[in-house]
Amino acid sequence: MDKAVRGLLRRTGSKRMILKATRLLAAIVFAGWLMIWIVRPTKTYQNQWSPQLLSETDSTYFGRQGCTNILIYTFPILFISVLGCIYLHLVQRTDNSQSGSSTHRLAAWKRPVVVNWPLGIVSGIELTFCVMFLLLLIWFYTMYLVVYFSNSHHSHSEDTGEKLQLWQTRLDGAGIRLALLGDLCCGFLFFPVIRGSSLLPLVGLTSESSIRYHVWLGHITLAVFSAHGVCYIVYWAATNKIDEMLKWDNTGIANVPGEMAILAGLIMWATTFPRIRRKMFELFFYTHQLYIAFLFFYMLHVGVSHFCVILPGVYLFMVDRYLRFLQSRAKVRLVSARLFPSESIELNFAKSPGLAFEPLSVVFINVPGVSSLQWHPFTVSSSSRLEPERLSVIIKKEGSWTQKLYRTLSSPVPQERLDVSVEGPYGPVSKNFLRYDSLILVSGGSGITPFISIIRELIYRRTTLNRPTPAVLLVCAFKTSADLTMLDLLLPVSGNISDLSGLDLRIEAFVTREKSATDDAQNNIQTIWFKPLPSDVPIAPVLGPNGWLWLAATVSSSFVAFLVLISILQRCYIYPIDHNTNKVFSYSSRSVLNVLFICICIMAAASAAVLWNKRENSKQEKQIQNIDAPTPTTSPGSRFYNADRELESVPQDSLVKATKVHFGGRPPLKKMLLEFDGSNVGVMASGPRGMRHEVATICSSGLADNLHFESISFSW
Repeated sequence: MDKAVRGLLRRTGSKRMILKATRLLAAIVFAGWLMIWIVRPTKTYQNQWSPQLLSETDSTYFGRQGCTNILIYTFPILFISVLGCIYLHLVQRTDNSQSGSSTHRLAAWKRPVVVNWPLGIVSGIELTFCVMFLLLLIWFYTMYLVVYFSNSHHSHSEDTGEKLQLWQTRLDGAGIRLALLGDLCCGFLFFPVIRGSSLLPLVGLTSESSIRYHVWLGHITLAVFSAHGVCYIVYWAATNKIDEMLKWDNTGIANVPGEMAILAGLIMWATTFPRIRRKMFELFFYTHQLYIAFLFFYMLHVGVSHFCVILPGVYLFMVDRYLRFLQSRAKVRLVSARLFPSESIELNFAKSPGLAFEPLSVVFINVPGVSSLQWHPFTVSSSSRLEPERLSVIIKKEGSWTQKLYRTLSSPVPQERLDVSVEGPYGPVSKNFLRYDSLILVSGGSGITPFISIIRELIYRRTTLNRPTPAVLLVCAFKTSADLTMLDLLLPVSGNISDLSGLDLRIEAFVTREKSATDDAQNNIQTIWFKPLPSDVPIAPVLGPNGWLWLAATVSSSFVAFLVLISILQRCYIYPIDHNTNKVFSYSSRSVLNVLFICICIMAAASAAVLWNKRENSKQEKQIQNIDAPTPTTSPGSRFYNADRELESVPQDSLVKATKVHFGGRPPLKKMLLEFDGSNVGVMASGPRGMRHEVATICSSGLADNLHFESISFSW
């Protein structure tokens, strides 16, 4: 026995060392990639290193400049991506619950330091990195200008050498450097929106929590590129060359595509501001698809060799987007729906037992019967361990899409089937909430949804694995007593739960608009059972249970295939015409061919990986039995608004006893948080912005050192 324990400890220790070494290698490569951006505007790089790199990487297979930019800008990030996939695969094979040691080391840095609009809740770590990135932008542009002005002693155009006034020359140089600054911003722009990214989890982020970084970068990028365009319009007008706006050079910079890229960017930008985005989301969503036009014309403007500077983010986004497209083609098996008196809906899908996800994960849902184009994100409320063959989401009737869905399901005409497509789930790779001794979960209205998955995960760990779990205080605020039926969702419909007495759970529910329970709350919970078609499939990981390894294979094999194709194109077709002068063969033609090859390689590699895993998933699908609908279509009303109601089972008994309902007021959050006992308390808030900001402010006030705020993003 002792030998077995020692062997397990040795294996665990070796695996942890491998994980640390992998992260260290990724950090070193990223630091080197970032250093290239830092030294790029310096005189040493421009006059010495860059010419040497160009001469040493001059190749008849990749062209004169493409090989250099692929080597120093594209390859390092793709290498980190593959390395990250391997790291995350190893993490999946270990117990990924984190200890509390790192919490204490970073407690001060993780506290919110900014809690207001427009930045929202920003921690000390986030603010530090934002300031560092802004300093990088200032350094990058300032150093470029310093080097340029120190070398331009005469008033000549940088491109044509024509005699100009000094301010015109400097405007020309400043405009070009603004474009280079835009390249830097664009180089980071796509990383936060890669939903299945292996880069973000390496630094403890998810795509949803990083969306606001994409928003900030998007504003900066389009502001810089717009300033670049304005500089050249003024420059051309001042030098009587306004006709330059209509030129599309065969080689070199093509002005017309650049103007079209800026136009597409400005249309996107105009619809991204919060007031427009919230009131006219569909307009925002559809205009945002112009990113395709923006990138395409941007590449035609600068040429594919220069485009390789921002290629890594774009390439990984294309891989992720195509995998999402493949997953969304299938119609998933919707087993049942529950309609609550609070006008909330619980959708229960069949899922493959091989699909594992962590609490706080998100899925995107499309219901063609409601809208064939709209995809909406919802937090997964189920636990993949407690309910291995079910995935559930909760939808509150609020917007036009959810209202139409609720009307469809609550129609007097029975619904035997509902077409649904799903993308995801996407979420964290670790259970950060297990680092704490206690948890305070503060929710408002439908904001309780993310916490349902956490509580179900804790139920599984306590009742099935018999492992210690944090003590939980759930503080939830509802408008009416009918909304108390949301608490019924804390226990899954399926799942073998015999006893909750070992789970330290306390629920404080506040009904803000009523003084006591009303008769309206006595409504039944309606359950609808669907009859799926044989072609409907359970939700399954698009790349199988070893998805991270398959993603690494997809990224690496598609990129190698792309390099092979462009080397054949360059050596056999372009080089005999151009001879690496970059002055004969059309930049636009070269760019279009490269885009075509990228798309072909990504589609071929990703399709092959998905088809292989689809065959493996089909074996599991045969093991999942369809559940026949029971005779009753309604279930008893909520157990929480009526204390005299007869209890139906031991778990429900424990849950009701843990619940205390307060009527006629809001929760006294400051008092409850500051008076909570515990040395290491994690605090999460989900619901209206004002509530989240109030909780974050209390945690950052310094009045209680034991409170550690864990931000939950609602950017999607």
